[in-house]
Amino acid sequence: MSQVRGGTRWKRFALVMVPSVAATAAVGVGLAQGALAASFSVSGQEFKVKAQHLEGTGFAQYGGVDMGYANIKEGNQVVPRPVAISAFKHAEITKMCQSVVTPDVPIFGKVTMRLEAGPDADHKVIADNLYLDVTELKADATFKNIDIGVAAKDTDKPGLGKGPAVKDTNINQNGFAQQAESATLENVEQKAWATTAGTFKLSGLKMSLHKGDGPKVECY
Repeated sequence: MSQVRGGTRWKRFALVMVPSVAATAAVGVGLAQGALAASFSVSGQEFKVKAQHLEGTGFAQYGGVDMGYANIKEGNQVVPRPVAISAFKHAEITKMCQSVVTPDVPIFGKVTMRLEAGPDADHKVIADNLYLDVTELKADATFKNIDIGVAAKDTDKPGLGKGPAVKDTNINQNGFAQQAESATLENVEQKAWATTAGTFKLSGLKMSLHKGDGPKVECY
């Protein structure tokens, strides 16, 4: 997770820009090699993700705790947050958008950073071992060969589990989980604390900064 170092709001704003700048610098290498390791998180803030279409295989979902950092009175404290972790062994995404709002930026007020990728069916976002720490999700979903009520620890068992291994130890290994051979999500809108992937290919990546917030500048 990203940590806030230093107390000024400008440093906090710069920290928000780091993931996008790093992604922009690395995307050329990622596209050439077809493999870009990625982790998106913003200290103490949720971000929005929107996608027109997500086609994933090896799906699993279980409850967990996101151990993020928050700049509480400049104390940089660890704050546990309950999340639903959605995981895919492989996912292909069309028209993905990710946005985060930084409030109270001197002179500008609120500033929204927006990342877009996978503009069409020939230029998709492709991810392997994808994990999403989600607090809110809206979508039209279709699952194939779904198992509901399995233990989280069993989602990666050979011959039984369909989804990837659980991401970390901040979960109840025997807690409720579900898994499916494949999952198709349409018109996705979600809020998340973190997105991580073993590899992330971001075709057609675009980054932009906008003054203000709301549906006109955020992803939705």
